[in-house]
Amino acid sequence: MVRAVRGAIQVEGNDRDAILAGTTELVSEVMGRNNLTTDDVISVIFTCTPDLTAEFPALAARKLGFHDVPLLCATEIDVPGALPRVVRLMAHVQTDRPRQEIQHVYLRGAVALRVDIAQ
Repeated sequence: MVRAVRGAIQVEGNDRDAILAGTTELVSEVMGRNNLTTDDVISVIFTCTPDLTAEFPALAARKLGFHDVPLLCATEIDVPGALPRVVRLMAHVQTDRPRQEIQHVYLRGAVALRVDIAQ
C-alpha cells in the first residue's frame, strides 16, 4: 500500500546549518517511528516557510541516503501570523501499516501545528 506521512519542525533560524540539522532530525524521526528504509520511500515533498531561504531541505535527505528518491522543495503560502521558520514534509511510502498506525511527526514548535496528531 501507498501511504502519506506528514511531519514538520520549527528550526532555529534562516541558517544553512539550522535548516539541515532540523530537516535531518525530522526525516530521521519520520523514518524511525514508521520503521521505514529509503527503499520504502517513493517521494518526499519538502516545504519551508518564506523566511527560510538559506538551504534546500532536500539536501539533508540526500545526506541521509535518499540518493535515488525523488525529492522536491517548495515554499509555503505566506499567511499572516503563521508559525515562522518551519520545514514541513510529506513522504509517500510503501508500507503494510494501516492508515491509523502511521506516525506523523511534529517537532519543537511545530507541535502547535497539529496537536491533534502530533506524537
